[in-house]
Amino acid sequence: MNQWLERRSARSKDDPRGFNSTHDDSEYQRDRARIIHSASFRSLQSKTQVLGMGESDFYRTRLTHSLEVAQIGSGICEVLRARRENADVHHFIPSFSLIEAICLAHDIGHSPFGHGGEVAMNTMMIQHGGFEANGQTLRIIARLGEFSANDGLDLTRRTMLGTLKYPTTYSQAVRYRDGHGGHLALAEAVPTDLVNIDRWAPPKCVYDNEQEVLDWLVEPLPQADVDRFYELATPPSGHLKTHFKPFDTSIMELADDIAYGVHDLEDALALGFVDRDQWQTHVVDPILALNDGTIGPRIDDYTLKLFSASNKDRKHAISWLVSYFIRQIALIEDDGFEHELLRLQVEMEPTAYKMLLLIKRFVMEYVIFKPELQMLQYKGQQVIVKLFEIFLANPQRLLPVVVLAEYEQQGPRAIADYLSAMTDVSAGKLYHKLLSPTAGSIFDRS
Repeated sequence: MNQWLERRSARSKDDPRGFNSTHDDSEYQRDRARIIHSASFRSLQSKTQVLGMGESDFYRTRLTHSLEVAQIGSGICEVLRARRENADVHHFIPSFSLIEAICLAHDIGHSPFGHGGEVAMNTMMIQHGGFEANGQTLRIIARLGEFSANDGLDLTRRTMLGTLKYPTTYSQAVRYRDGHGGHLALAEAVPTDLVNIDRWAPPKCVYDNEQEVLDWLVEPLPQADVDRFYELATPPSGHLKTHFKPFDTSIMELADDIAYGVHDLEDALALGFVDRDQWQTHVVDPILALNDGTIGPRIDDYTLKLFSASNKDRKHAISWLVSYFIRQIALIEDDGFEHELLRLQVEMEPTAYKMLLLIKRFVMEYVIFKPELQMLQYKGQQVIVKLFEIFLANPQRLLPVVVLAEYEQQGPRAIADYLSAMTDVSAGKLYHKLLSPTAGSIFDRS
């Protein structure tokens, strides 16, 4: 029996299906199908990637971003599988179905309104176990997904492990700053000023309630590997951080980095958010200083294409950048682990990774941090905060019947599940239904 093909439903002797896997890839195809057909995946079409909904028909949503991450993840695996030096570990490289399932699932836990919405959700959940998008992804996969009554989407163990970016729990990692260079005990972390909530960003983690799921995921691994896998770094300030990721996760994360950097750059260029002088100063000149023999000699040509009035020219340059970064990824081994799913990792060639970071920072500074976009993010934060306050104060009166039943069992976590499942559009409509005098109807469904 392949333990990595097991599903959590197989733990129950009362499950009539039991464990009947016959072929690895067919099981991962099943995982991918369950993700694609889930409500959480569909809702990504109306959740913010960088720009808010309704700003343009061109830019990416969380859904199109996830599809692109899946394609890039498949490309990485294809490159790894084609290299002769990887022949000995060829069978550990994820199949296309497996890596696509992991990549498609990686963002399904995101709340409305992007990172700002995540901070807002965590602000309201600080004393109730926190909220973190990756932690919510695991919760959907293991608990909330509609495929099964008790086991969520009930994916295979390896697919679930591949989505696990941060193998620690909220209470183990949490450490909020006190505003004076020190840290607060968790009991003291009580947000009172909800007008500015940026200091309440969550730790990267899963929820304490998912510790049992976490333990099940690592069950086939040697205990020494598990102990090291769970180790935390303690930075001078802020939350504690995990050190390690599973092999499949390392592929997904690099695919995510490439898609985030290069494709968000394409959105910024197409919408006129950045100009050529900014690009030259903050990306081209530093790339030339790296003396790379691949991009450096061609960077002027590709700059012309990126800033061309032709969509085809720009797409050609973007596609070349994606292909370049994929080809710079190689297998490495961490000898501190015994099991291949932890020992094997991927990394990008250092100079290429510096280039990718330059592009990501450029997008961050000249797009995401633009006051115009920050206003949209702030507005989304306040929508989430206000909706959470309203439902927390009026659960019996205002929560839908199904959500109220969950609230009576789980408390505020049920409100977090309810609001985080919304899209930017549905959260905005609910806000207006509750707070705008002329909006809403008894026939509206939340």
